Amino acid sequence: MASAVTKFRVVVVEDDPDVAFFMKTVLEKRADAVAIAVTDPSVALDRIAEFEPDLVITDIEMPGISGLDLLKELRSQYPGMPVVVMTAHVSVDYAVSALRAQADEFLTKPVASAELVAIVNRLAAEGRVKRAASRQQVVLAIGAHPDDVEIGVGGILAAHRDAGNQVVILTLSRGARGGDADNRQHESLASAELLGARLFLEDLEDTQISAADPTVGIIERVVAEVQPDIVYTHSSHDRHQDHRAVHAATNVATRTVRTVCCYQSPSATIDFRPTRFVPIDGFTDTKLRLIDCFRSQTELRAYLEPDFVLATARYWSRFGGGKNCEPLEVMRDTADISIPASTLSAEARYPGTRQ
Repeated sequence: MASAVTKFRVVVVEDDPDVAFFMKTVLEKRADAVAIAVTDPSVALDRIAEFEPDLVITDIEMPGISGLDLLKELRSQYPGMPVVVMTAHVSVDYAVSALRAQADEFLTKPVASAELVAIVNRLAAEGRVKRAASRQQVVLAIGAHPDDVEIGVGGILAAHRDAGNQVVILTLSRGARGGDADNRQHESLASAELLGARLFLEDLEDTQISAADPTVGIIERVVAEVQPDIVYTHSSHDRHQDHRAVHAATNVATRTVRTVCCYQSPSATIDFRPTRFVPIDGFTDTKLRLIDCFRSQTELRAYLEPDFVLATARYWSRFGGGKNCEPLEVMRDTADISIPASTLSAEARYPGTRQ
């Protein structure tokens, strides 16, 4: 049975309201699923797109569009989604047609409740595993200055890369107030190369970054190009005006992104209130090497010394799993941001659960 956090989502497409309601009730009470019943097959594809189910169950004989036609559309638009077709008329022809259209199961009415629950639990679970294994997430980390994202989420980004996800870094200034801009540019490139990340390095004026345009426009352009699943950015709880401005601009420019989280910077205030603590065990060495790329800064700023970085990660682990954590304030989280657990050690898994 699915837990409350991971309930399977099921769409039942059935033009008979009584049958549709019965199946919805069985799935919600006995499979612990979240189910919706669609009795008008002409709107089924729209409802499926809105609901984003783990599995679809459809009748075959329906007005307007048959279950087999719907199945073909689903196979075209959602290749990995499990689909079960059913009919009240037992027929070899129906079964052959359904199998040729690549249905995952073929059921005859009346469907036994126990059989329905067993099939839904099995197919939905298998579908989630396949999607998690095949889907590559795109992660965008946004910083006002060179080294911001490496300090805040260097371990998380390393975990994403280890899981096969694409990592993109957007740095909005060259940090001229903190050192030579050319040196800091080379350091940013070295860090991105070490991480295996794609780098967008802009040239906004250090300490004068705006919360409106051109900052919003730059972030919108990068979001449109890379289409991230997850965005990491500065917190609003920060003493540095550039960090607060980037936070505000990101909030506007990432309206279409389903998951946006804020990381801690050395200038964060005591109002920084993380709600998720991500274990980075196995990736602390990589984080230290990323930070070491910015040698012009590490020689000047005590908070970049390895023992300070590790002590900070060790402190946050008291609220999360593992021995070292990076904290996040979650602004928006409607997507599954977990890294496939099979790629990480037991203690270094990036959690999809909330602490």
